[in-house]
Amino acid sequence: MVRRYCWGVHGTRGEALGLACAALLEYARQRRDRCPHGDNKPFCSNCPIHCYKPEMRQQMRAVMRYAGPRMLLTHPILVLRHMAETMRRKRRNTHAG
Repeated sequence: MVRRYCWGVHGTRGEALGLACAALLEYARQRRDRCPHGDNKPFCSNCPIHCYKPEMRQQMRAVMRYAGPRMLLTHPILVLRHMAETMRRKRRNTHAG
C-alpha cells in the first residue's frame, strides 16, 4: 500500500520509494515484526493496542485513505477480508457492551 501511495502521490516509479515513504514502510515492518499478537494479528484499525507513534499513525492513515480504495482493483479478496473482519469486530463490540 505504501508503494501504491508513493507512486500515486509522489510520482515515483519502479522499485524506488521516496525517503519518507521508505521510512514509513520500514517503520511499519518493524511494528508488524514486534506485534504482541503474533500470527493472530488483527488489522491495525481493529487492534486495541496502538503501537504506532502519533505522527507515523497519521502518515499511515493517509496511505490507507489513498491506497485502500485502489486495492479493490488489484487485491479484491484482501479488501473483502478486511471489510468482513472489521464488520465482525464491530458487531462483537456492540454486543459486548
